Amino acid sequence: MKRFLIVAAALLASSLPAFAAGIVVPAEQRYIPYSGDLEPCDDAVDLAYIKRRFGEKETVYWHSPLQILGFDHFREIGYRSNGAALIPRRFCVAEAHLSDKTTHKIVYQIEEHMAFAGYGNNEEWCVVGLDRNLAYAPACAILQPLYVRYEHDTFKFPPQ
Repeated sequence: MKRFLIVAAALLASSLPAFAAGIVVPAEQRYIPYSGDLEPCDDAVDLAYIKRRFGEKETVYWHSPLQILGFDHFREIGYRSNGAALIPRRFCVAEAHLSDKTTHKIVYQIEEHMAFAGYGNNEEWCVVGLDRNLAYAPACAILQPLYVRYEHDTFKFPPQ
């Protein structure tokens, strides 16, 4: 038992300098499926998925005929902005033109290997003003990078 405690203490002591220095191991070096290669914000496949899922949500849950007709003014607001050690994500903003002739800002992120059972990329999205169940409240801010969410707060993020 004494030998085990000595080995455990030695392992802990040897890992403390790396922890204290804040060394970050990118996700590509820790988990085999991550490559960091994500589609751009204007990828047609991702936008078709968002368009289809928005129409399904409006029809099934809100009994609304609202559909997304198209997108434009794409802008990337972050790529792996929450840290290299986390799941690779691309954060995007665009304008969505809806069937009721209105234009809404849409915030979305493309997440690497986060679809069902890790096969394929996933898209999390929110149309500002149409987040009726407040899943990404306030104003779809939850889908934005951390530094964008907290840039107007009085405290500093991350805590110093």
